[in-house]
Amino acid sequence: MIEKVLLLGLFLFTNVWSGELALEKRVGQMLMIGFHGTHAPKESQICKDIAQYNLGAVILFDYNPVDKNIPKNIATKTQLANLTKELQACSRDGKLLIAVDQEGGKVQRLKSKYGFYGKFPKASDVIKMDQSKIKETYTQMSQELKSVGINYDLAPVVDLDINMKNHVIHGLGRSFGKDPKMVAEYASTFIDAMHTNGVLTSIKHFPGHGSSVGDTHKGFVDVTNLWKKIELEPYRLLKDKADTVMVAHVFNKKIDAKYPASLSYETVTKMLRWKLGYHGVVITDDLQMGAISQKYGLKNTLKLAINAGDDILLIGNQLDPKKIVSTKKLVDTIMTLVQSGEVTVESINKAYNRIQGLKKKL
Repeated sequence: MIEKVLLLGLFLFTNVWSGELALEKRVGQMLMIGFHGTHAPKESQICKDIAQYNLGAVILFDYNPVDKNIPKNIATKTQLANLTKELQACSRDGKLLIAVDQEGGKVQRLKSKYGFYGKFPKASDVIKMDQSKIKETYTQMSQELKSVGINYDLAPVVDLDINMKNHVIHGLGRSFGKDPKMVAEYASTFIDAMHTNGVLTSIKHFPGHGSSVGDTHKGFVDVTNLWKKIELEPYRLLKDKADTVMVAHVFNKKIDAKYPASLSYETVTKMLRWKLGYHGVVITDDLQMGAISQKYGLKNTLKLAINAGDDILLIGNQLDPKKIVSTKKLVDTIMTLVQSGEVTVESINKAYNRIQGLKKKL
């Protein structure tokens, strides 16, 4: 134990002198945080967090779970454009990742009632359109995101539509179909359209949520007897194109008998990185979702996620008003894990370097 503490002290000391970024600030880059507020002036908590901890990313929502009568982050076009400007001004590199879930259909945060287009079709309707119309649709979507300073879209969905009883993917029409080649093609068009306006993307939900019956927002979802190997195919086909991959919280005994995908070394490192050959940024689905929060404490969740090989840890502060987690608590918890040797500095550095590589695309 003493050796570990001495090593960490030496590490922090040499970092200061080598002009490298302090460990705490590299940890900050790994976090994507949801916060309450339609403005982010210098004195706001979120701005202070971005500056102090070198926060890597934020996620914006329109629906406010604490007070339904007021917006959480999105009220109007002008307001949102101002908010993202304020947020970027708080960051040290002007490359804060500002994310939303904007897929089309039910999942679009930029709604008509706030002055946006708001009528982008769901994936199951997009596949009925011709190729040029699809390209035009997604380019329009990327223009709208860019116009208000959003540079990271947590989409497209590449889950296969293989279970008609699935409410969260099939029921909402979020899949481009059953055929992995076609799904990858549509997703590729989506990614290209986003890139024309400098918006990053995330293919989701690895290793496949299309076969599931339950909803990981609400609790534990076991896909052991439903999941099919073919669900990996879109990720293999898009491994060199995807900006980031989002990992689901589904549990599959055949891949990892102990942990759900997002917290699984077997799934993230061995399967996604080694077997499929994906070397980019991996982002977790919201770590406050029921599948995780009901079963694992915060410290254990963070330890498992980092050790699994995840780079960006998403804490949306959206699902349970009573469980808002501060950036300080997250950074302090991870620093404690490093000090105790439960998480290595090398893991932090690998994630940090991958995130910096991603930001170079902006």
